[in-house]
Amino acid sequence: MSRFARLALLASSTEPAQLAADELRALYDWSPVESADAIVALGGDGFMLQTLHGMIDRRRTVPVFGMNLGTVGFLMNGYRPDGLLQRLAKAKPFTLHPLSMDAQTVAGQRVVSPAINEVSLLRETRQAAKIEIAIDGRVRMSDLACDGVLVATPAGSTAYNLSAHGPILPLQSDLLALTPISPFRPRRWRGALIPAGAAIEFRVLDAAKRPVSAVADQVEVRDVARVKVATDRTIKLELLFDPEYALDDRIVMEQFLT
Repeated sequence: MSRFARLALLASSTEPAQLAADELRALYDWSPVESADAIVALGGDGFMLQTLHGMIDRRRTVPVFGMNLGTVGFLMNGYRPDGLLQRLAKAKPFTLHPLSMDAQTVAGQRVVSPAINEVSLLRETRQAAKIEIAIDGRVRMSDLACDGVLVATPAGSTAYNLSAHGPILPLQSDLLALTPISPFRPRRWRGALIPAGAAIEFRVLDAAKRPVSAVADQVEVRDVARVKVATDRTIKLELLFDPEYALDDRIVMEQFLT
């Protein structure tokens, strides 16, 4: 017997996801999210992030089985209405811990927000950002001139991080990718691999002339002065994947695409 006796169904607002939701509602019994043993999420990667952030807000870990009705669907399984209960019974779990962004603005406001994919610092004007980077309290780069810099988790390493030419991280690596975005000085710096347990701190240099925003997934904080990023081990999220197409396999496959 599957450990997922009560299932909840969530769908993005797009027409394909809504049509699929109607199809699944006619085939299976569904429970409210609050009492569910697992969630079936219909949509793309953005909707999966939204669903996982909902789990963080509720402070209740409920495994999520995503089915792709979006564009890329890197975090999703393929959509098939038949055999859903059997797929869930055989699904392979993957546990992830989000990042925590602790940002302080120039005006002194403090914003703490989780990030499942990445935390990004981005210039706000035509002026390049100038950023100091410290790891575990030790300054490793005193002046990075760039369009921005990001910290990505293994699960998020194939998203914005990959577009910025950062490395793809295997899920078992217990690493974070520290990746510059269009670095101007030092021009040849391509980033670093940081232990997942490390504390990363960014200090914005000349913030009045070169303002910088910080973004944790979809939460943006403007005009930051300092940003601390660390893995939050107190939060555990669980994704479910078909065993033949699990997330770790997809990450390996991405590294061989041309």
